[in-house]
Amino acid sequence: MTTAESKPEAPPKRPRRERKESGFVAFRTALTAWLSRPLASFHLVLALTGVLTVIGIVMVLSASSVASYNPKTGSGVYSLFVKHLVFVALGSVVFWLGLRVKLERIRRMSATATVICLGLLVLVLTPLGSTVNGSQGWFKIGEFTFQPVEAAKVALAFWGAHILVIKYNVIHQWRHLLVPVVPIALLMFALVMLQPDLGGTVTLAVVLLALLWFAGAPKRLFGVILAGGLAGVLVLALIAPYRLARVMSFLSPDADTTAEGFQANQAKLALADGGFLGKGLGQGTSNWGYLPNVQNDFIFALIGEELGLIGCVVVLVLFGGVAVVGLRIATRNIDPWIRIVSGTLTVFLVAQAGINIGYVVGLLPVTGVTLPLISYGGTSLVITMLIMGVLANAARHEPEAVAALRTQGPGKFGRLLRLPAPDPYRPPATRKGAGRPGAKAARPAPRAARPAPAQERRRSVREPVRRSAARTSTATSRGGAARTTASRGTRSTANRRGHR
Repeated sequence: MTTAESKPEAPPKRPRRERKESGFVAFRTALTAWLSRPLASFHLVLALTGVLTVIGIVMVLSASSVASYNPKTGSGVYSLFVKHLVFVALGSVVFWLGLRVKLERIRRMSATATVICLGLLVLVLTPLGSTVNGSQGWFKIGEFTFQPVEAAKVALAFWGAHILVIKYNVIHQWRHLLVPVVPIALLMFALVMLQPDLGGTVTLAVVLLALLWFAGAPKRLFGVILAGGLAGVLVLALIAPYRLARVMSFLSPDADTTAEGFQANQAKLALADGGFLGKGLGQGTSNWGYLPNVQNDFIFALIGEELGLIGCVVVLVLFGGVAVVGLRIATRNIDPWIRIVSGTLTVFLVAQAGINIGYVVGLLPVTGVTLPLISYGGTSLVITMLIMGVLANAARHEPEAVAALRTQGPGKFGRLLRLPAPDPYRPPATRKGAGRPGAKAARPAPRAARPAPAQERRRSVREPVRRSAARTSTATSRGGAARTTASRGTRSTANRRGHR
């Protein structure tokens, strides 16, 4: 008789929920492993810059085609788009320079750059400057324009971080914390408000607040600054009729939909028309004159109309990634100047994007701030790409990245971009305890340790002499007594021997 062979039992199938959980765990493990690589921050900055720039190129092409066409001047539908490509090319060169130039050299040049920017802010108020959209804040060079306030923001971040790092040990004192960074910043505010440019003033204030925050300023200072800022905004709004009209249109957007509230209402309508998936690229109606300056300040409304809620969420996620990566670079560096600069530039970029998106969706008053890397080119695009290049340079100065680049070579992007190996951070040589990364800030000396008057100093000089003389006499007397005792002991021993 033959017996049938028993088949092996099949393993039990795992539940679908368990498989999903295991897949999520595997994805999280792989993502954590990738983020732990030495150059992860550097690659993330490159990716975010590239994706946001490509989105900007596509959206500017869709937004500017109608506004570019002008049969009187002979400009075609691609004239603004070609200019934007020129600015992207120039920004790519500036991005490479910010990535390749040593950060120590940028820090040394920060004071000179700040002085130059102050001079340009003064010159733009003279007949050399040009007025665009009611603000005399531009230099016109042929068909191109340059806005000095954009460069002043970056110069203030570099120079302010340099000063605050130098004064780290005395930064707890108000006069060292505020001078000279705050007076120079206030001078920039005044020059920009004379143009007038409320959006540039607001972003400059963001740079100043971020500098003080990452430098470790006391929190009560920010309360004072914010209170003074709100009072200043109120005064500026009351003394200028057009600013007051903007504020009133923000408070009651439906009161006048044809004057000051026209752009804000049209932006909301464009977002509503887009729905969830959008109308498709090039199918929006905002670029046909229904929304003025759609390629500049209100390009996020066109994104919502043509790409829908999904496109808006993608843009928000990308800027959220800029915030996470920038703060990651700031926390992973040990050079205090790089930490302050990385944090300040990151907060500046994300805050500018937040302000732009905020007034497009109706959460903030209209201030005329561009959406970084996405709005139509110009000085803002070039300066933003410089900032991203500096952030990528700072990412290569993380301790793990420095060790990997100096031992394993520059890598693919390093060889392609011809990037030099970064130098490891060396703290400056200072007095004992002042240059250590974990050293506490110096505090005022206690009363007992402060310099004494002249009479007390003379007494303090004479006292050690008296004490040394006393110790010498004591030692001499002890030595004489010891010799006397020794001689007595010798005599007694000799007498005992003689008796024996």
